[in-house]
Amino acid sequence: MVHFFLLTSQGHARRGQVRLRHSCLETPAFMPVGTIGAVKTMEPRDLERLDTRIILGNTFHLMLRPGLDVIEEHGGLHKFIGWNRSILTDSGGFQVFSLAKLRKIEDRGVTFRSPVDGAKIFMGPEESIQVQRVLDSDIAMVFDDCTPYPATRDETEASMLRSIDWAERSKQAFEGSENALFGIIQGGMYEDLRNLSLDRLTQIGFDGYAIGGLSVGEPKDEMNSILRFIAPRMPDATPRYLMGVGTPQDIVHGVACGIDMFDCVLPTRNARNGWLFTSTGAIKIRNSRYRKDTRPLDEHCNCPCCKNFSRAYLRHLYQINEPLYARLATLHNIEFYLDLMKRIRISIENQTFDELCRAYDVPLP
Repeated sequence: MVHFFLLTSQGHARRGQVRLRHSCLETPAFMPVGTIGAVKTMEPRDLERLDTRIILGNTFHLMLRPGLDVIEEHGGLHKFIGWNRSILTDSGGFQVFSLAKLRKIEDRGVTFRSPVDGAKIFMGPEESIQVQRVLDSDIAMVFDDCTPYPATRDETEASMLRSIDWAERSKQAFEGSENALFGIIQGGMYEDLRNLSLDRLTQIGFDGYAIGGLSVGEPKDEMNSILRFIAPRMPDATPRYLMGVGTPQDIVHGVACGIDMFDCVLPTRNARNGWLFTSTGAIKIRNSRYRKDTRPLDEHCNCPCCKNFSRAYLRHLYQINEPLYARLATLHNIEFYLDLMKRIRISIENQTFDELCRAYDVPLP
């Protein structure tokens, strides 16, 4: 189960705690993405030293590789990957959505071809939940139909209603588990459909609620409009999770709308691609201007990368494709995101969150 405690707020922004089986999350919280059982280049102790409380795993990919039999033999995903804190697993719905040319969606579920070996696989709500029960994640997600962008109103409504049906079946399949199950709000860019999705999900009843189907190709202003509309309407007494979003500015905006939990691949993916977040703006470490730069990446950062190495050294490692670069850069970017969340929490406690919003050019809802 999950227990949410709202400690204080400023406007729609919420400062709270989410208590799970393996750890207590201080919210707003960010979850690094460990798609196939690892946050890329990171060893679990690295993440613990950064005080990461929760990571995200991918139901779809773990089902394909290494396979449920391997993870079950270890007694669940925590023991398989050597991680003693919390895990959230997505349901596989978004990955199925991304296989547009390899899948067939029906009301009973989705048939698709494995991107690994081409094998024919069926996944419905019951199958997705069974995988997540074997993974034994602290938070499981309902199986949903992620609506593409653009989509007509009729297409969006049909997809949303299918997701509601799958959510109800997911809850039935989850009965008896000691872990938490979150519902996922769909409805595309249509406010009334988002509202209907939320109403139907709260009637079913879940331990938390997530906003899905954003950051799937829509313009940023449309994404922000839907977020500003639906987030404040989500239940007060349960965690609110925005899936797959986003940049530091996106996160500050999400908090301003009332979101408690975030995940995104940006800090890890951008790190490997030479894009590093700092308190004075992004650094593209490949640029020649850093060839002789003896300064740390960020003088205000206490991560192992910034305490021990220069920008010039990091650029050198990047230029020669040294694996150490990816490790150090990922450590830094994750630390940046976690520190951002800490600064957000402190600002809400001190009732200065509006100042932080102005610093990130985020209008208050």
